Amino acid sequence: MADFSSPQRQSKTGIIVMFAQTLQEWGRGLLPILIVTAVNLNNKKIIALTATLIGFFVLALIVGWCRYRNFTFWIDEENEEFVITEGILNKSKTLIQLQKIQQVNIGQSLLQRIIGVYTLEVDTAGSNKKEGKIRAISHQLAIALKERLLDNVARSVAQTESAGQNDDVPALESQKPFIHISFLSLLKYGITSNYLRTLGLMLAFFITIYENLQRLVDTSEYDSKIDSILEESIAVQTGLIAIGFLLSAFLIVNVVRVVVKYFNFRIARQKGSLLLSYGLINTKSTIIKPEKVQITTVSRNYFQKKLDILELRIKQATGGEQEQKQSFMEIPGCDRREGDSILQLLFGSIPEKGVMLIPNYRKLVFSIFLSIVVPLGIAYFAIPSDVLLDFVWIFPLWAILRGLSLAFGFHNYRLFVHDRFIIKQSGAWDVANQIIEPQKIQALSVSQLFWHKAADIGYLTIYTAGGKLSFQLGNYTVVSAYVNKWLYELETSDSNWM
Repeated sequence: MADFSSPQRQSKTGIIVMFAQTLQEWGRGLLPILIVTAVNLNNKKIIALTATLIGFFVLALIVGWCRYRNFTFWIDEENEEFVITEGILNKSKTLIQLQKIQQVNIGQSLLQRIIGVYTLEVDTAGSNKKEGKIRAISHQLAIALKERLLDNVARSVAQTESAGQNDDVPALESQKPFIHISFLSLLKYGITSNYLRTLGLMLAFFITIYENLQRLVDTSEYDSKIDSILEESIAVQTGLIAIGFLLSAFLIVNVVRVVVKYFNFRIARQKGSLLLSYGLINTKSTIIKPEKVQITTVSRNYFQKKLDILELRIKQATGGEQEQKQSFMEIPGCDRREGDSILQLLFGSIPEKGVMLIPNYRKLVFSIFLSIVVPLGIAYFAIPSDVLLDFVWIFPLWAILRGLSLAFGFHNYRLFVHDRFIIKQSGAWDVANQIIEPQKIQALSVSQLFWHKAADIGYLTIYTAGGKLSFQLGNYTVVSAYVNKWLYELETSDSNWM
């Protein structure tokens, strides 16, 4: 077994990684200057530009070598800390307590794959960033270091097993994948998910191209000819072709993005935890520990239900609020059987929904007022009447589409309470079920506006180390009773998931 008790450096090929990192950091700042210089090139500028680039690369290589030489890492066995030192002029030392390590991720970029090294990231629950990052380490050493850093988790699992609480789970489970997301499943997931995200990226791309072409047309002598062509009936056909191209490109981009990111997605058991590995260009390996899981979200839409695929999002304990929004593990395209297997391993059983709480009808009325009445009212009074007549058809279309979305969302908005689980269901098209365990609750908040007292409705917010879960305009008396019950269980429970 590898010895981490003394300081050691990264792999020697890490110099290349450090060099590339320096180039990337400096290149962002120098790129505008290089573009401006390249526009008006002459013989003298070519010589100066070439000399500048050579000096830039040489200096970046020196800085990369210094970063490699000054970067060391080791484990302080006496104080049980993981230590990282780095820096060139201003040197720093990072101390990470082993017991606070939340997650250790192993990844590999395209450059790292070529030279045969990996990135190892160490994350704890008390910060909004990665506390430690080793950019060039061999695979064998990365695996050994990850096992050593997470050794405290293995000890807790062994203690639990020795107490007889997990007699049906072997002490050392095989790392052979028990779930493998197929290429076909990724295709199904890519076609049926993340519409808004991909559409937003594509619209931004096409709008940028359109604006650049428009500037070119405005300064061109063919401006009048193009305008006359656009006034003809061919413009309608061009518009239809453009829409068809946009929809096709939308699906292709979404599928390619999913396949590249999640290619060869495998899930294996490792000492009671889930070991996830995936990626086509940038590979990544990470561990999900059931005792650290805070919020698990199971979501699917109509098409995904017909294709028997779903999406799992798992949030572990994180630091700041910004990280809670971004830090989650996504398991795409698994079927219902595979999803149940993952939930079984995370919770010990498949979550049950229990008693159902529904929101008051005022939630739907208030949403309609804010999303339909207010925007259309502002548009009616803000847009000139002559322009308004040309776009008046948008008003009923928006009211119908948005109204249907709100109605379906209200119909799916539910809170289910079970002795072991709290499940919030929400969503109009993509119906998501957020699952938390009562013993993972860190804080509870229940509030009521004064005009809601007569209707006996209020707001519930459940805080966990992985984010919060809110339920609006439920029965205040019932919600308060559950809050008191959960608080009592938290006070009397000896659970120590942290």
